[in-house]
Amino acid sequence: MPVPDLRKKLEDALTQPGGASSDFDLNADVKIPELELTPAAVLLGIRAETQTVILTKRSARLKHHPGQIAFPGGKQDPTDPTLTDAALREAHEEIGLPKHIVDVLGHLPPHQTVTGYQVTPVLALVHGDYDAIPEAGEVSEVFEVPLAHLLDRANYLIEGRRWQGRRRLYYTVPFGPYYIWGATARMLRAFAERMA
Repeated sequence: MPVPDLRKKLEDALTQPGGASSDFDLNADVKIPELELTPAAVLLGIRAETQTVILTKRSARLKHHPGQIAFPGGKQDPTDPTLTDAALREAHEEIGLPKHIVDVLGHLPPHQTVTGYQVTPVLALVHGDYDAIPEAGEVSEVFEVPLAHLLDRANYLIEGRRWQGRRRLYYTVPFGPYYIWGATARMLRAFAERMA
């Protein structure tokens, strides 16, 4: 798809109705804990020329979510004036993505995680090349998944595992050797629904 058409389709997706999501969406029997949520942001960065989505594999040494697939991003620091600033700062720190090649289009609805974060996906087009530099303490790999794969809702599965004594269901969207699941897959699924 030509880049101007892609941009228009992404901008249209931002205007679609739809509310926040959570890690509890598929588990109606689980009461969502009332927590003070920590603001966070991730970059849903789409490479304009290749029409691929930038993802990371978290370091196996991390205390939380080791080895999982995630967007670049993290919690909003006091020095981040906005959630967009947080997503851009984290993307630069985690994968070396220069801010000047990121064309921010807007925010998707937030997602509440089981770990107490309210994560806002920042939707952006990334123009041109850059050398991905994984921050060794946080990221073991930077890779890209075709946008078409992530927009095809038939690629999403619902799986489950035991969590706090009960079966917890969640979305997955596998791609090759990458098992994309949990919050990342749920945010991607919400994005695919808006793009449909």
